[in-house]
Amino acid sequence: MVATGPILSLLVLSLALTSASLRVELPKNSSLDVGHPELQSQSYYTISGLRRLAVEFFAQYQNITMSDLAQDLYGDKEMRLPTTDDLRCLADLQTLAIDVSNRKLWALRMIDSWGTFPSGILYGNLIDLGNFDECLGIDHAVTATHNIQGKYCLSKLQLAPSISTYLALKTAVCFPASCSAAHMDTMLRRLLQNLLSIELNPEVTLVSESSCKTADREPYDALTIFTIVVLSILCVLMVLATVCDYLVCQDDQPLNKWIRAFSARANCRVLFRLVQPRSNPNVIDCLHGIRVLSFMWVVYGHIYLVSIFGPNINFVKLDTWSRSPYSMLLQHAAYSVDTFFFLSGLLMVVIALRAMERTKGKLNVSLMCLHRYLRLTPVLALAIIVYMSILPRMGDGPLYGKVNFDDYTRCKDTWYWTLLYVQNYATDDICLSHSWYLGVDMQLYIIAPVLLICLYKWGKRAAAGILVAMLLLAACLFSIMVIGDVSLMAASQGAMRKIYFSTHTRASPYLIGILFGYFLHVNRGKSFKLSPIAVVLGWLTSLALLFSCLYAVYGYALDAEIPPILEEAFYLTFTRIAWPLGLCWVVFACMHGYGGLANSFLSSPLWQPLSKLSYSAYIFHMFMESLNAGITRTNTYFSDYQVMLRFWGDFGFTMLLAFAVYILIEAPFGNLEGLLLPAKRPCPPRPAVEESTEAPVGCSLSAPTLEIKSPLPA
Repeated sequence: MVATGPILSLLVLSLALTSASLRVELPKNSSLDVGHPELQSQSYYTISGLRRLAVEFFAQYQNITMSDLAQDLYGDKEMRLPTTDDLRCLADLQTLAIDVSNRKLWALRMIDSWGTFPSGILYGNLIDLGNFDECLGIDHAVTATHNIQGKYCLSKLQLAPSISTYLALKTAVCFPASCSAAHMDTMLRRLLQNLLSIELNPEVTLVSESSCKTADREPYDALTIFTIVVLSILCVLMVLATVCDYLVCQDDQPLNKWIRAFSARANCRVLFRLVQPRSNPNVIDCLHGIRVLSFMWVVYGHIYLVSIFGPNINFVKLDTWSRSPYSMLLQHAAYSVDTFFFLSGLLMVVIALRAMERTKGKLNVSLMCLHRYLRLTPVLALAIIVYMSILPRMGDGPLYGKVNFDDYTRCKDTWYWTLLYVQNYATDDICLSHSWYLGVDMQLYIIAPVLLICLYKWGKRAAAGILVAMLLLAACLFSIMVIGDVSLMAASQGAMRKIYFSTHTRASPYLIGILFGYFLHVNRGKSFKLSPIAVVLGWLTSLALLFSCLYAVYGYALDAEIPPILEEAFYLTFTRIAWPLGLCWVVFACMHGYGGLANSFLSSPLWQPLSKLSYSAYIFHMFMESLNAGITRTNTYFSDYQVMLRFWGDFGFTMLLAFAVYILIEAPFGNLEGLLLPAKRPCPPRPAVEESTEAPVGCSLSAPTLEIKSPLPA
């Protein structure tokens, strides 16, 4: 018997770049007996004998009465009088029972849409979704004023706890929409207890209202109407500006700068303009490739997280997969976040120090922070209102709204924390859970001017101080884990909030990026002549650091164990430093001609458009994954190949959505910000990954390019 609960906990927490939204709770020390399941034969044969649950249900309740709906299964003596809802439900069930016996098509469709107890239970097939559309498509006219409509629910039946300590059999049920989930829970519970001669736990709900859906749709509320109006206005502005751009350009007349800001034609020129590698010594060409590949890693990891907890027919194979070397790339996909923190610190210090040299050390901190807030917030604000109003209405299905990242209601109470970029500390229910990164990045950006001023004034002494601060923060992370017994791999209470989302425990890669950026700034224009041996040693050291981060705990994964807290604390503290250090050599080697094929690949101009779309893509990629996972109607098969197929579909549509957001929101508002902020500020240098021949925002009347805000996971 193989205990894989700890491995699943590690998998979930490693992939959970947004795990505040995780809906699946894995108990500590739980075991999942899926390698060689030892089921009691009586339980298994009893369950397998109930394949046609709908037939058993209607056979027992052929002559249904009000007593069948009474919730007195466990000796509740306080019987209540039937309500109007009870009577309406009873009448519809009686009509249904009569028409089932008379073989009426609509009634047979209701039976036909039920799920069964799935085949392959011993293989991990624990869910039967029934036929969602067949159930909701039922609309039988009983009278001129009353119709019986279908109501789909996903019942949760904990009949064989030896299959899993935290997973239950789930099967679809369909009944008249006039009946509540409580009605169905009572009847289904009584049926199972009579058929199986077992006592079900009264505290465990078999059918909950949250798992039920009907064909009725809620009317548009004020927020939904507001969102539609805003998007419509933006579309109209974009279309009108684009038409004006085409007409004016044909007459060779200068286009008004305010109109050009919304022109899709002008913004597409900026988006798809490719800069050839090594066209400017101040450009770090490889950063585009690193950014895009890291974002693809984020999307790939999130798709695995969704797929693992989908309605798979082969859940037992997850144990084998979690022990494979390939799975380590996904279980540790969270290192992509450290890549973004590293790149963010690197770009910030390279750009800012060059600007400070021209202004003799002057740094407008307030304008700097305002500029960043105005660049990030429009896309984020749009995502919040779309998430709250549009996304819940974009699709439907048995699992829609139940995917790991779906909780549309939490934004009602916490949206303002997200717009203030303090969500990682202010609340446990983060609106747009993957936006925790934006909070950390913004907080580090606000602190960064202090470090910039110190580096400009005191140079290497300030760099030494930053190094000490980085080591102290690493020690802080180690102490929190060891003293507080806080473990990510064991899913300790509050572990994500204390050591995953918190800025002070995520700052090390950012500070290493600042130090490396300072090194590049001080040594700009210098040529480094390295011997072949030094180059080989550099690459070997870099790869050793990177692969150590991915495979240092592989031995524990093979044994399905969680490392002791001391070892886990050392591992996490070490990797927060080792990963960005490994990246330092990659960037350095690519800049100075020692990158070889890696530099040719990472510095390809083809990465540039995707890199510019990466911020919008990060914000909205969860929407696409949740939508595609939620509209699933049938069971799925989990394999690396199937997930890869799903990845390319989700990634492709995510980039198309990001392009639309860029044209409608990100580029126009970025252009407006450049026009509205003080025009007399010194023109900053080109960002280290942009074309040097383009004028920065606010320094030209032509359509400006957007600043590379930060290498968001995205």
